[in-house]
Formats: sequence, C-alpha cells, structure tokens
Amino acid sequence: MAIRATYFIVAVLGLAGAGTAAWWLQRPAPAAASGVAPSPASQNGAGKGKAAPQQPVSVEVARVRTTVIRDEVQAVGSLRSRRSVVLRPEVSGRVTQLHFSDGARVRKGQVLVQLDDQLPRAQVQQAQAELSIARANHQRNRDLVAQGFVSQRSLDESAAGLQVAQAKLALAEATAARLKLVAPFDGMAGLRNVHVGDYLKDGADIVNIEDIDSVFVDFRLPERYQGQIRVGQVAQVQLDALPGETYEAQVRAIDPQIDANGRSVSVRASIDNRRLQLRPGMFARVTARFDTRADALVVPEEAIVPQGSSPYVFTVVPGTAAGSLVVQRVPVRLGQRQGGMVEVQDGLSLGDTVVTAGQQRVQRDGAPVRVVELPQAPVGGASSAQRTSD
Repeated sequence: MAIRATYFIVAVLGLAGAGTAAWWLQRPAPAAASGVAPSPASQNGAGKGKAAPQQPVSVEVARVRTTVIRDEVQAVGSLRSRRSVVLRPEVSGRVTQLHFSDGARVRKGQVLVQLDDQLPRAQVQQAQAELSIARANHQRNRDLVAQGFVSQRSLDESAAGLQVAQAKLALAEATAARLKLVAPFDGMAGLRNVHVGDYLKDGADIVNIEDIDSVFVDFRLPERYQGQIRVGQVAQVQLDALPGETYEAQVRAIDPQIDANGRSVSVRASIDNRRLQLRPGMFARVTARFDTRADALVVPEEAIVPQGSSPYVFTVVPGTAAGSLVVQRVPVRLGQRQGGMVEVQDGLSLGDTVVTAGQQRVQRDGAPVRVVELPQAPVGGASSAQRTSD
C-alpha cells in the first residue's frame, strides 16, 4: 500500500511540473525585454483608428472651351401649295371640250372645261333680240313724247321694258358662262377625273389646280417659343424625299391663337420653288433658329453629373502638396446641347479642367486624382472622352 501511495504522489507532482513548464514556455514575452517593435496593426489600434493616406484616383478630363452655339428648335411640318383649288361645276351638264393636259401649266383665265351650252346660247340670242326691240320702242316713245303724240306714262313703260330686256340678257349670259370653267390663277393642273362626254352634276370634282412657284411649310412650335418666333425670320427646312438638300423658309404668318390641345403655336413659312422640286404634301423637318452665340462655354456631356434640378461637375485643381491634384465639386447652369457638347452658362470659366470619366470613383471634394492623358481629337471632331464612353 505504501508503494502505491508513493507512485500516486510522484505522478501528481510530474503532471503539475509539466503544466508549469508548458505555461512558462508559451507565455508572451514583455515588449521591453524582447526588443521587438510593435506591429503596424497594434500601432493603428493604439492611434485610435487614424486612416492611412488615400491613393489618387485615375480620371479622364477635358478643358472648358468656346464654340458657336445656335439657340434653335426643331419641328416637323408639311408642305402646302401657295394657292390650291379644285374645279367643280356650279350647274349640271355634259362635258363637250377639255382644254388642258394632266400636269400641264395653266394660265389665269384659260378655259379648261366646256360643258354643253347650246340651250344657254339660244337663250342669250333670244334675250339679245328682245333687248333690241325694247331699245327701239323706248327710243320711239322718247321721240313721240317730245312731239306730244304719246303720254309720259308710255315712255316710262318702255323704259321699264328696256331694263327687263337688259336683265334677261345678263341672266342668259351668266347661265352660259357658268358652263365654261376657267383657271382662277396661274398654276399646274393635276390629274383630271373626267373625260369628254361625261355628265357632271353640280359640285363634282374635275381637276385640282396648284400654284407651286412658291410653297408653304406649316409647322407647330411649343407655346414657350411664341414670344421668340417673328414674321420674316428664316428657318432651315430639310425633306426626307430630297436627302442632302436644305431650303430656307421665311416665316410669313403666326397663328394668334394657341392650340389648347397640344399647347403649341402654328407657324407658316414660304419657300421659293421656281425650280419645281418641292411638291405639296411632302414631309418636312424644320429648324427655327432664334440666336447664335459665337463664344459660348461648352464641356462634354459626360462631364455633367445630374442631380435633380441642380447638375454639377468635378473640376481638377492643384492640391496642397506640391504636384498633387484634387477635385472640386462645382454646381453649373446649363444651356443648349449641340453635337455631344453642353453649354455652361454659369459656374465655369474658359480653360477650367473638368472630369469626364471616373466621377463614380471620386468620393468627396478634395479627393486626390491622377489625370489619364488621352489623344486629343482634331478641331471640330468628337472629344476623346466621347470616344472613350462610346
């Protein structure tokens, strides 16, 4: 028993010694005794979270420059003849003669269509004969009254008879004239819808006459432009039917009433068409120009950061450290857009440098940046920022 108790005590003492040795070997050495410098992580913890310097962000830039900006608005419209009419007979009758060809030029007063007028011409001859008799009777009574052979009443009756005969002749001539259709103005005839021998009722369409030496273009502008458009102003017109051609149209009239449905104002302009290239009904694209500014400040569209009604840009300015660059947020007021460029009316100056790509990586004002140099576009071409974004 004594030997077993001795073995147990020795085992317990051995385990206790082994645990003490393991603790001694694994305990951390004091910083001063070990001579090892504290790690950067421990220094950051001791410094209460002080951040390391931010690395510069790569951005693409462009300079504010000047260009010619045209304050203009585009609209669509249709061409119309300066004068247009459809010939229609006022009375029924049979067509006996046609004095024009399809698409031919006609002159004012030219007889185009003749209806059967045999009966009206006979009535004219009858009225002429009656007028001749009435005129002779009236002259005879005038002589007899002067000689005292007839009363004044007979002279008055013959005068009234003469007036009736004159009215009958005028009525017969007017009836005959209505069977002869003439061109009301110089123009071009359309395609006829009748032939010789056709019986026409009053009001039937015969042919259209178009005066197209000068044509109108009718278009609409939003009501906010009604104070800028003026009579005599010149607009540019392009036609899908004639690609590559541009025509000048002069504003002739402006509708005084605003269309309540579309809130737009109707405008009519005229185009010289002596070469007869333009036809009524063509679809037209109209550009009305109100103002031209030769020294407008512009930046690429990519430089604008939209934010509701308060857009802004990031400009690149020198930092506090030598040779460093930082960004600065600048609110801007925008104007017209033209060819991928935006007019800046307030907020920037000529020569300022704006960020065109990389704005999403800029966290705050004063953030350091590094400018990425890109090949410069030729004058009048697309900017390098535009090509990059594309």
